[in-house]
Amino acid sequence: MANLYSKWMYDWETRLTTLDSNRVVRPLEWGIEWTKDWKGLGDHFPSDPASFTDPQAEAHFILLNRLIVENSDLFFSYDKPADFRLEERFPELFPTNRRQNRQLEELKRKQERGELKKASFLRFTSPVRTPFPENDIVNARWFPAPEEKQQGKPKQAIIVMPQWNADAFSHNALCSLFNRFGISALRLSKPYHDIRRPAELERSDYAVSANIGRTIDSCRQAIVDIRCCLDWLESQGYEQFGVLGTSLGSCYAFMTAAHDARLRVCAFNHASTYFGDVVWTGQSTRHIRAAFEPVLDQDRLRQLWMSISPMAYMDKFAANPKRVLVIYSRYDLTFLRQFSEQVLVEFSKRGVDFVSKVLPCGHYTTGEFPFKYLDGWYLGSFVHGAFKRLAEEAAVAKQSAMAVAKKGDSNQGAEATAEVR
Repeated sequence: MANLYSKWMYDWETRLTTLDSNRVVRPLEWGIEWTKDWKGLGDHFPSDPASFTDPQAEAHFILLNRLIVENSDLFFSYDKPADFRLEERFPELFPTNRRQNRQLEELKRKQERGELKKASFLRFTSPVRTPFPENDIVNARWFPAPEEKQQGKPKQAIIVMPQWNADAFSHNALCSLFNRFGISALRLSKPYHDIRRPAELERSDYAVSANIGRTIDSCRQAIVDIRCCLDWLESQGYEQFGVLGTSLGSCYAFMTAAHDARLRVCAFNHASTYFGDVVWTGQSTRHIRAAFEPVLDQDRLRQLWMSISPMAYMDKFAANPKRVLVIYSRYDLTFLRQFSEQVLVEFSKRGVDFVSKVLPCGHYTTGEFPFKYLDGWYLGSFVHGAFKRLAEEAAVAKQSAMAVAKKGDSNQGAEATAEVR
């Protein structure tokens, strides 16, 4: 029965990863031009990058990756945006495949009938600039928790990062769930996704592609954008923060938490070790591997994307206290199971406070009935419990501080009385 179930699950997973016919095999591009404004690399931008041969470009990127890891705090640093604003508009779907046309039409009909309500979106200019103006205006749907749900505890918020090629409605239900717990949520559109997607694309191909430099830059932009969202939340009086990421969003979430101590609650919905390994072995990235195979192999691709791999920052991630959930799938053909299990091993080595949950499905089937409800239960219960513990710890710390202050006042009063006598 176990063998029959695994075969059924692998077949189902394969069907889901092959439904989309608009995956484009693009040629290998080194993308050295994307590195010109990267911080922490010194004077390493070549005078004539177009003249590089493949071996020269590969050696150059291996050097850059080493420098990025060594200077990652500078590489992921940024100037705080000055144009934070909330916009009210009707939600749009931004589909990534033709199968969503029916959903798109239904959304339009709801708007025409007046059944669709406007939503709030946080907008600001990303400190990381690209050649695509639409991509550089950050978009995050705002789900503020009701005031009565926030009373009696610190203001808490979580940033939610959906999966690669997610439409604009993905993970909105999770945000509404967190509101019930008194936790506000920002559902962040990743670089090159939904409203940020360049008009020339049907899918969010520029976030992960056969362009080495652009893929690194996209990850850098995502991390900086998350940190900017934290800045805005702080300006709104929020005190305790978390991040939830799914698939590619999980990678972005991990990298941000490794570089920003404000994130104390982390939920990784699928996790892996090396960015290059996922692209090389994953079923959903076969079209990208096809571009690499004539020139590279798995080990070399791992080095070329080491700077955006969670394994490069495990020590930095473990340096600050946080509560962590790792969910992975037993039959995952995109983030292979052994990669997720290695993450748990690395967390255990470093004493990270984590819990793990295993779904009896694959990567894409996580979004199918009944597994999506099990996944939602794991995510919701963990986030609720982790933030509740943070609030309790803050209350204890506040009481202790008040007791110390009261004791100090009493001592000062006693000393004053003694002086009078």
